[in-house]
Amino acid sequence: MAEILHPTKALTVNPLKASQPIGASLAFLGIAECMPLEHGARGCTSFNKLFFMRHFNEPIPLQTTAMDQTTTVLGSDDNVVEALATICMKNAPRVIGLVTTGLSEMQGADVPRTIREFRKAHPECADVAVVPVSASDTLGCLETGFAAAVEAIVAALVPRRLGATRKKALQVNVLASAMLTPGDLEDLRLWIEAFGLNPIILPNIGASLDGHLIEAGYSTLTYGGVSRAEIESMGESIATLAIGRSMDRAADLLKEQTGVPDWRFDQLIGLPASDAFTRALATIADVAVPARFGAKRDQLTDAMVDCQFQFGGAKVGVAGDSDLVGALTEFFVGMGSTVVAAVASARAPRLADLPIESVIVGDLEDFENLVSAAEADLIVANSHGAEIARRTSAAHLRAGFPVYDSYGAHADSWIGYGGTRRLIFTAANLLAGHYQELRPYVSRYRQEAAE
Repeated sequence: MAEILHPTKALTVNPLKASQPIGASLAFLGIAECMPLEHGARGCTSFNKLFFMRHFNEPIPLQTTAMDQTTTVLGSDDNVVEALATICMKNAPRVIGLVTTGLSEMQGADVPRTIREFRKAHPECADVAVVPVSASDTLGCLETGFAAAVEAIVAALVPRRLGATRKKALQVNVLASAMLTPGDLEDLRLWIEAFGLNPIILPNIGASLDGHLIEAGYSTLTYGGVSRAEIESMGESIATLAIGRSMDRAADLLKEQTGVPDWRFDQLIGLPASDAFTRALATIADVAVPARFGAKRDQLTDAMVDCQFQFGGAKVGVAGDSDLVGALTEFFVGMGSTVVAAVASARAPRLADLPIESVIVGDLEDFENLVSAAEADLIVANSHGAEIARRTSAAHLRAGFPVYDSYGAHADSWIGYGGTRRLIFTAANLLAGHYQELRPYVSRYRQEAAE
């Protein structure tokens, strides 16, 4: 059991976390023909949209109710009703995700009542589903906002189907944590389909933010992602696969509403996790594991042997949201490395189960202090960790959100046998390059030139 530590300083110096509204909006970006609508100030939404565009290098559909000083004090219900009506008339979405922000939460906005007013005023918009999500900037992080949105989507769009419900024999639900990239989700879909199963992935940013062109050239709504009809049919599935501890509340609700049995996995990186997920798929589908997975497994174990000397004894620091920190910490410990710093953006039950002495819930200043004191060889963090890597002379493996200084990071896949193998090679190469820069290995000519 890891001890969870909280710094006593009065403020965040170098922020690690992204806000809950960013996470909630990201979840809605994984639904087809959807428009996320943030209930807050115009500048906040512009900032969030910029984060998404830099990370995914894609146009992002995201709207705002544009609260200002007057509406914050006197009430902003009219802004919400007008924004919902305008989106319905101009964009004709299937789903609108109405996400509160710190400003509307501070104001005490009664979003459910406002939605009822919208329904009364605009009956012509009855076919558009509006899913409200409470996501204050002052609490949680991207991961918790994402999880809250998934839970709200299940509550609003999945019909209650208890009892003798007709099942689709090969259909399975997948609740995907925010730690999974579009590349991860594409590989996850192929992994499940290899067993003859048909996955409904919620949310599916692997089909909407994977970087593909469409014939129309541009859409004001999300293009790709899980459809509303698929979400509504989740009660007809034979099983639910929940990936990431942050999906537990959504999984609980889905099971309560549909009675569909679930299988839960903290992560899918590494040999034990890949084995467990593969066995689960074979059990659900009632088939033997295809031979190709044996070959992939052999390749992974060979890569583990090949790279063991790079990982053995390496000092590694990991920073990010709890699901990702947990997955990568277990991976590096399993490869024989020492995790000298683990910093999470918000407290979560997942952190207490990590195989290290302690985890700090803090910021990148806390992270830098730890990796600097331990003289870490490798740090794993988002793009904001680049300066820390430079100052501490550590190698930098980019992971999490946002990654804006490396092309294709959102397309990387580190899950399963093949993804773990790619992660091993990537991290081993970074460590090998780092070791070559240590003084005993640098040529004396370069040492003399530096002096």
